[in-house]
Amino acid sequence: MAEIEKTAEKKKPSKDGLGGTIRVFAEALIIALIVRTFLFQPFEIPSGSLIPTLEIGDYLFVSKYSYGYSRYSFPYGLGPFDGRIWGQMPDQGDIAVFKGPKDNSTDYIKRVIGLPGDTVQLREGRLYINDQLVERTPLPPHETKDFFGNPIQAQRYEETLPNGVKHEIIEIEGDNGSYDNTPKFEVPPGHLFMMGDNRDNSADSRDMQSMGYVPYENLEGKARWIFFSIADGARVWEFWKWPWSIRFNRMFTSIT
Repeated sequence: MAEIEKTAEKKKPSKDGLGGTIRVFAEALIIALIVRTFLFQPFEIPSGSLIPTLEIGDYLFVSKYSYGYSRYSFPYGLGPFDGRIWGQMPDQGDIAVFKGPKDNSTDYIKRVIGLPGDTVQLREGRLYINDQLVERTPLPPHETKDFFGNPIQAQRYEETLPNGVKHEIIEIEGDNGSYDNTPKFEVPPGHLFMMGDNRDNSADSRDMQSMGYVPYENLEGKARWIFFSIADGARVWEFWKWPWSIRFNRMFTSIT
């Protein structure tokens, strides 16, 4: 009898076979999906619209819980509900990731400038919110590239928004860029006015054809920390170039 029991014990299926491996990968995938949907999502900066705050090649974490959840919090916008649950309106000055309102699928990242009911206008490069001029302090120039990829020293300023949030901007074309003189925009209920810190090189709410006002529902999360940064034009998989291409001074910094 003891021999029979011993033989049966040897025939028990192993938990470490192909099925076990598949189960481990499935569990890891589910955990990653939960973290990405409800907690933090990594995001790569593909354009220079938020220079000097965010540079091309920055990799950052976006907190998904900051503004509550909508269907756009889920991959491919497949959330099972409309509207927003546990919603919280962003603060003026937040840098937020959202789905573009024209196709509801393309990810954008901009700074929140106008909240529902605010008026926003630019006159000769100066920002007015609710008809009040936003304070702007000159800073040393910022080295960047012009529209043709040539290195330039762009004018840089520190703006102080009405709620006291300070952030830097640059003006590649000075105060005479394409969107440095605009009509007065009145942000409708349930919408936000978003702008880039690179004022002369940002497709944002100032362009009603390409973006316009952003629905509150389209928010995905708030930009929090830069966890990796690699020079513009470098490839992240070329690890043998990392000692020269990684921007170590930008890693593990908070975003304001």
